[in-house]
Amino acid sequence: MHVERGVQGAVWMALAGIAGFMAVSYAFGAAPFPARQRMLNLKGPAGRLYADDGGRGGMPVLFVHSFGGSTAHWQSQLSHLRRHRRAIAIDLRGHGRSDAPASGDYGVDSLSQDIAAVADQLQLRRFVLVGHSMGGAAAAAYAGNHPGRVAGLVLAGTPGKPDPVRAAQVIQGVHTDYDKTGSDYWGSLIAGAQPAVRDLLQGDMRRMQRKPSTAMIEAIFANDPLPALKTFRGPKLIVDTPHGESAAALYKQAPQIPRRVIAGTSHWPQMDKPADFNALLDEFLYGFR
Repeated sequence: MHVERGVQGAVWMALAGIAGFMAVSYAFGAAPFPARQRMLNLKGPAGRLYADDGGRGGMPVLFVHSFGGSTAHWQSQLSHLRRHRRAIAIDLRGHGRSDAPASGDYGVDSLSQDIAAVADQLQLRRFVLVGHSMGGAAAAAYAGNHPGRVAGLVLAGTPGKPDPVRAAQVIQGVHTDYDKTGSDYWGSLIAGAQPAVRDLLQGDMRRMQRKPSTAMIEAIFANDPLPALKTFRGPKLIVDTPHGESAAALYKQAPQIPRRVIAGTSHWPQMDKPADFNALLDEFLYGFR
């Protein structure tokens, strides 16, 4: 394409300005992508991984859902944050629109590799990581393995190191009577959910198949997040609901981490009380410009 000399100079100056803006954004962790929402299928360690990416500016935030969940669990947070910064949610392997692993590997460290694959391909040099429940366990593992990449870590409803006796009882129940054990446990977590949230979560449960569900439950009960949380020394926050009260609660095992409780919800406060959850996020993210 031929361009007049005067116009050519203006074009190059504009491109230089854009390049400078992109370099500054990238240096502060915000990769130079357009503000519009993008639905992406990325290459993961065990198949395709789906990501919902949108917004621009400031420190990026990456959300990781719980057992049985998907990016749908974070829609209120994505809409809220994208007014001012980039926000991404992913479907872990075997969830939502992501591929199930042929190996059947749902170990917490393997789930953390899904996070790594997305962060690398989206060029997130530094970002805030928010994980819920099983996704929180994976987020903690990622932060422990990549402490220089994670600017801050928010763990919502994330379990601590399990009591081995209780873990053995639950796993035995899953193998002996999967339907009853799963229904009873899921029902206890859904208690307090808003009607629309309850409908979504019950649909999630119906989609979960026995073999991968069992593998995930075994992986969660085998996981100890404490070594990773000691390795990652950056800002951290625990967000709990009354469902998180137990002898093995994370906040009891890591009392040095600030904790906030959102009452009157199910195990999914980000969906039941999104305004309260978003306010805690805003407070945590205030220093990450």
